[in-house]
Amino acid sequence: MAAVSTLNTRQGAQHMRNGEVIAYPTEAVYGLGCDPHDETAVRHLLALKQRSPDAGLILIADSFEYFQPFISEIDPGHLQVALDSWPGPVTWLFPRAAHVPDWLAGKHPAIALRLSAHPVCRQLCAEFGGAIVSTSANPTTQPAPKTAAEVAAYFPEGLAGIVAGEVGGRELPSEIRDLLSGQLIRAG
Repeated sequence: MAAVSTLNTRQGAQHMRNGEVIAYPTEAVYGLGCDPHDETAVRHLLALKQRSPDAGLILIADSFEYFQPFISEIDPGHLQVALDSWPGPVTWLFPRAAHVPDWLAGKHPAIALRLSAHPVCRQLCAEFGGAIVSTSANPTTQPAPKTAAEVAAYFPEGLAGIVAGEVGGRELPSEIRDLLSGQLIRAG
């Protein structure tokens, strides 16, 4: 069995453009990522993770403009609340645009978005030129990985590679809040 390839951010972005799934370090754990516009890639990621498409996925980016295609019009005051918390470890549930498919957002009226502060995530999104899927790089019932070796053990096959880098210093994944109500969905 071959080892999972180590990638730089440019290579990781190219693999995602090619419809493949990669792993990469985030603020707290390793994440799985792919092109959110590529249904085949998203479904492959969900199968690797053994996650129901109904649950929905988080998208990350290094620039808010990359989220515009995924959201419906919102009040500028609500938007400012999110922008004031970014870049950082807060994922906001934005009202999703009508064309955003269920295989990406699940059965929710919202889409989960985060402007990451992690330098590898930011570089990966910049190299990709858009928002990417971000979900912890583990099968749904297993602990989230903090090292590339743990990711490789979970997924000896099915990944295009693992982007080199270290996870950030956070112990917990990002907090998740509803943008319109401010309700805390998941503590961070």
